[in-house]
Amino acid sequence: MPIADIKNTAETKMDQSIVAFKNNLTKVRTGRANPALLDSVQVDYYGSMVPITQVANVSLLDSRTITVQPWEKSMGAKIEKAIRDSDLGLNPSSMGDVIRVPMPAMSEERRKELTKVVRNEGESAKVAIRNLRRDANEAVKKAVKDKLASEDDQKRTESEIQKVTDRHIIVIDQLVVAKEQDLMSV
Repeated sequence: MPIADIKNTAETKMDQSIVAFKNNLTKVRTGRANPALLDSVQVDYYGSMVPITQVANVSLLDSRTITVQPWEKSMGAKIEKAIRDSDLGLNPSSMGDVIRVPMPAMSEERRKELTKVVRNEGESAKVAIRNLRRDANEAVKKAVKDKLASEDDQKRTESEIQKVTDRHIIVIDQLVVAKEQDLMSV
């Protein structure tokens, strides 16, 4: 594999790690409602487990309430039970054919716990990016060993890969700080 491809592949995978990290951050509940919070909830739909978004319309009523409108009336009770049984700590209530999911206010202790969760997610994302850097550097060393590149190319590419790694780690740190501020704001 040419050295340019190694660097581009590493950068693409690092970008994907950041996208996955952002996705994980949306699942950490702040005081505000977010429809993405229910993405992980699975509902029993005629014998198979499917995401809630495949059996209902999930939207926001206001900043503290999510509404779930099932496409089939018979699914209302199952959706309500799935939300209640999820580990999100939510208590849905049915109002006709619409299910309202109010976001409970969070205590200071719970906010601090969630900031620890966010920091751990951030560290995991950084580890993933550093592993990608290591893999890319090993691929460059292998290319030099196989006489596909010179040692100068190796040094230059490793330096470029390090710069890309540093940029991605800075983005992760910024996301962690922003999410912590979001969590601690009352």
